[in-house]
Amino acid sequence: MKRNYSKELENIIKETSDRKPSLLIHSCCAPCSSYVLEYLSQHFDITLLYYNPNISPKSEFEYRVSELKRLISEMPLDKETKIVIPEYNDREFYNEVKGMEDIPEGGERCFKCYEIRLRKAIEYAKENSFEYFTTTLSISPYKNAEKLNEIGERLAGEYGGVKWIPSDFKKKNGYKRSIELSRMYNLYRQDYCGCIFSKAERDNKKKAETES
Repeated sequence: MKRNYSKELENIIKETSDRKPSLLIHSCCAPCSSYVLEYLSQHFDITLLYYNPNISPKSEFEYRVSELKRLISEMPLDKETKIVIPEYNDREFYNEVKGMEDIPEGGERCFKCYEIRLRKAIEYAKENSFEYFTTTLSISPYKNAEKLNEIGERLAGEYGGVKWIPSDFKKKNGYKRSIELSRMYNLYRQDYCGCIFSKAERDNKKKAETES
């Protein structure tokens, strides 16, 4: 039976309705974070971890950081949201996906990328005594929510002490709302995931459309 991650999240919110548990959210970008923050800030004490060594070039990484900071400063959230930004080091991505360069977008290379970022998230969450962790990635229709939840739950079991928040944020009009919020705050919406491989795939698609 296919799991209803949205319902599972709602159940956690109901179980903790008498308090605001600490939650570390891995953030991939401002547009994806917009709806997730709007929704979860009502129920959790949130810190964002912007750890994305896959993003290339560094200027793209820095621009996405600036947009995320601007979003946090402008959104009327229930409580001040903290943001943690580890130093940019794209070698951490390339070393992990070595040998997977030719795998198409959406395959095992992407799954490895999910794990790189979620592993950093749970390590930070455990070191800083967070109760829960999750990621904004599942809001994208291009990301595999089932695989994200599988990795998150496995890491929670591996490390212990920090619980995974199941999610498929694109559901219940979450993705649609993120687009609305992106327009409202005039956010930069990138047209590729972030890595050089997704950028090359985008460029090839644009070239093919131009030549057709």
